[in-house]
Amino acid sequence: MLGLRTTIYKVPDLSKAKEWYTRAFDVKPYFDEPFYVGFNVAGYELGLLPEGTGNSTADNVLSYWGVSDIQKSYDKLISLGASEHEKPTNVGGEIVTATVRDPWGNVIGLIFNPEFKLP
Repeated sequence: MLGLRTTIYKVPDLSKAKEWYTRAFDVKPYFDEPFYVGFNVAGYELGLLPEGTGNSTADNVLSYWGVSDIQKSYDKLISLGASEHEKPTNVGGEIVTATVRDPWGNVIGLIFNPEFKLP
């Protein structure tokens, strides 16, 4: 295993989702086609796929995106129209996780983990 490479969220309206994720992650897509929109988020792929396409139903996927201030990141996503899934919670030591649902029902995980270091 080489680590996280790509997280894909399925959405019914690719254009609206592209706008929302651009604001939510503060990054513009590097790949923007009618069949897929891809963002580079600190070296990791966040992909948007129109519902009804692709080879995965992605029913039970949860990816955590690292953040430096979990409450601020959580509040930002809520202010942009995400809904509460799990409020920020300490899960041991200094590690704090939270999840929200994007406007299309996908769960986005956030994690503050000061112990995590990229290789």
